[in-house]
Amino acid sequence: MSVVFTCLDADTLGGVQQVTHTLAQGLAGRGHEVHVIGLHLSAAPFQYVDRPRYHRHVIGGPPVEAERRRARRRADERVKELLGEIGPGYAVMTSPSVVARLSGLLPARLRPIGQYHGSYDHARGCWHLGSIRRHYPALDQAVFLSEDDAWSFSEHALLPNAWSLPNPLAAWPEHTAALEAPRVLGVGRLEGVKRFDRLISAFARAGAPPPWELHLIGDGDELERLREHAAGEGVADRVVFRGLVPAARMSREYLDASILGLTSEHEGLPIVLLESGAHGVPAVAFDVSGGVRSAGPVLVPPGDVAAFATVLARLMDSAEERRRLGAAARARAEAFRLDLVLDRWEELFAHIER
Repeated sequence: MSVVFTCLDADTLGGVQQVTHTLAQGLAGRGHEVHVIGLHLSAAPFQYVDRPRYHRHVIGGPPVEAERRRARRRADERVKELLGEIGPGYAVMTSPSVVARLSGLLPARLRPIGQYHGSYDHARGCWHLGSIRRHYPALDQAVFLSEDDAWSFSEHALLPNAWSLPNPLAAWPEHTAALEAPRVLGVGRLEGVKRFDRLISAFARAGAPPPWELHLIGDGDELERLREHAAGEGVADRVVFRGLVPAARMSREYLDASILGLTSEHEGLPIVLLESGAHGVPAVAFDVSGGVRSAGPVLVPPGDVAAFATVLARLMDSAEERRRLGAAARARAEAFRLDLVLDRWEELFAHIER
């Protein structure tokens, strides 16, 4: 069968894009004809898969251009033409914006599936919930990242077609971290929503002496502000800004870490929690979604930097506690192995056919 994944932007560095390419490669490996469509051209493309087995398409220019009425019409015509050339199967639309845009463009032979990569709590705090309520009930299936979120959308957004499918791990590591290196790791875009300022503050207040360091992997507009924040917290010499790290080298980063910290304002099901857990690295995270809870980190009330610092201090002080929690994290991560998640996608397709 054919499976089409459509993103606003399919090649920017981000969780939606990483999951999309992982699923596309996995389903293509199982013999499906898979297409990944980006409605907009990425300003800074990131390579997720070295040798893709699926077809990749970019429809329009950058988002500013795509907002012009004439360019939007041309892009919609190209999407409709492309979809018309693809055989029967499923159209997976990865966000409310994509669902709203493609609703009138899909041929009948492509069964519509709407994903949402955020949490119910985040959706109700912005325009997403209204859009999901308007557009997702008409789809064959609405897919969310955790059972908690699927239940919330079903109950509070009155969705009759809610389904739960987690994000997958792209690979399963053979080796696990020794958890002896004095290193706390943070991974993600250096943008406001990730709130790395909170992670820096928690690291500073945890009071661990040198040689403990906080390594931040990622790039973004917040870099200079975060440098200043680290200096203000008195840990500028122990917060290391690593920049972008290629996907192929991330396994080494987890193996060299002892703790992962996640201090985002909101998340769906962060891949970083799954990857760190698979490497046996314990994580501390704000309790912001069912997806975060399903990954099994040590949970801290949202925004409570003091509580976060207390947990960090406990883990930095005890290698035994790190090993105990790291082993539990790896066991929990088993459920997110790619083959198991692909099985669940194929079960979803069979459910729709019934």
